[in-house]
Amino acid sequence: MLTQIYEISTPEEASALSAIGVDHIGVLVGDGQFPRELPISAASKIGAAIVPPSKFSALFLTRDLSLIASWARELNPAIVHLGASAELLSPQDVASLKRMLPGIVVMRSIPVFSEESVAIAESYVGIADFLLHDSYRSTDKQIGALGVTHDWNISRRIVDVVRVPVVLAGGLGPENVAGAIQTVRPAGVDSKTKTDQDGSHAKDLERVRRFHEAARAAADNRFPSA
Repeated sequence: MLTQIYEISTPEEASALSAIGVDHIGVLVGDGQFPRELPISAASKIGAAIVPPSKFSALFLTRDLSLIASWARELNPAIVHLGASAELLSPQDVASLKRMLPGIVVMRSIPVFSEESVAIAESYVGIADFLLHDSYRSTDKQIGALGVTHDWNISRRIVDVVRVPVVLAGGLGPENVAGAIQTVRPAGVDSKTKTDQDGSHAKDLERVRRFHEAARAAADNRFPSA
């Protein structure tokens, strides 16, 4: 069971999450179009502090493919995570980006709000390497970061019919991640809001540790060793 934690904002946080054993350490990067985006210089320092086997995931909310490609070449993250809303960044756009960045691993956010989400997820088969299922508000230009859960039954349906590894996000924390794993059966789970310090976007390392341990325990219960 992969664990993924966003939004890391300092090298110290990145180092601490690596020590906990978090698999994907996510950094929100960009040129300031969206709140809390980090400039490339800061993101580079955070990426350098991530200790393998933890991996650097760079989250872009922009639809600007040239910016994404340019920054990805400079940052060299293990994963390029695309979080723009579905109507702003199409499967064809993502395929074009992969041609610009040969060999890149792409995670695409999928808005989970209705049965339409299944079709959106299916459109990325053969294009995206991971699908991140997240909550969505129709007025937003980006997917996720709302701190609320969505209908896990829709996510489970996508897991069952779409053959792309799924990372489940949306309001997950130490208290509900086991139930989410049991219902959805994803390849991984993601937390941002529910592992923040109260009243802050800084990470609460004890909450991160509990989230990571609860996810791994739930996965062990799903797949007990012989």
